[in-house]
Amino acid sequence: MAILRVEKSNPEYGQKNTTTLTLHSSHISGRQDVSIYHSNKVTPNTPIIFLLHGVYGSNWVWMELGGAHLVYEQLKAEGLNDFVLVMPSDGGLWDGSAYLPLKNHGDYEQWIVDDVLTAVIDNIYGVSEQSRLYISGLSMGGYGALRLGAKYPEKFSGISAHSSVTSMADLQQFIEIDVADYQCEFEHEADINYWLAKNKASLPPMRLDCGTEDSLYLSNLQLVETMKNLGVAYQFEELKGGHEWSYWHQNLAKTLLFFNEIENA
Repeated sequence: MAILRVEKSNPEYGQKNTTTLTLHSSHISGRQDVSIYHSNKVTPNTPIIFLLHGVYGSNWVWMELGGAHLVYEQLKAEGLNDFVLVMPSDGGLWDGSAYLPLKNHGDYEQWIVDDVLTAVIDNIYGVSEQSRLYISGLSMGGYGALRLGAKYPEKFSGISAHSSVTSMADLQQFIEIDVADYQCEFEHEADINYWLAKNKASLPPMRLDCGTEDSLYLSNLQLVETMKNLGVAYQFEELKGGHEWSYWHQNLAKTLLFFNEIENA
């Protein structure tokens, strides 16, 4: 089993409706953290939303820089269904692991789709193996959401991405280490387009957005054009804003409402 040990926070001392897990995983040969925002009033098989962070960050940034829990609670007050928000560390490699299965450094893909998911099911009341799973992220986390969602379409009921890194060339503008060091066993592993093409017949509903002032805007347009040429169904929104937390805080609601629509369908 990849999870060697789990440490779980005490709800008497932690932030309201929030659980923190520290997982010791053989996939990444170390310990990393996961923040989970949930209500104790959740129903059985509550759907799970993975929120993947970008470079430089960790499990805490979606809540403490992006106010994800506040966006969720506001929408809940307006009728949003129950969800469990799962915000994992990317694994803590360099400026960012890109959520990839790296040949010489650790399997940060299985850390997400195996370790984190298993730990949430085992430790959070109201979720189970029957819970629907959704995936979203920002910047590098958008790349992770798109690639993992396209590679494992059977696992996810919906994909949403904000201001996405669309390739390793995009990632290079944010990190110091050469992206050539992100070596995977499979030559096409890091290529979102490969997985979109391979699994285009079975992809779940997908949306993405990007700010028109974002340095990744043109790359996002190119990805959308590729998806169009592949015949992949998607929604894309061009929005005002740049590559910044104010943009992600404002537009996370679009992801939550998109997943809510899928739940209600």
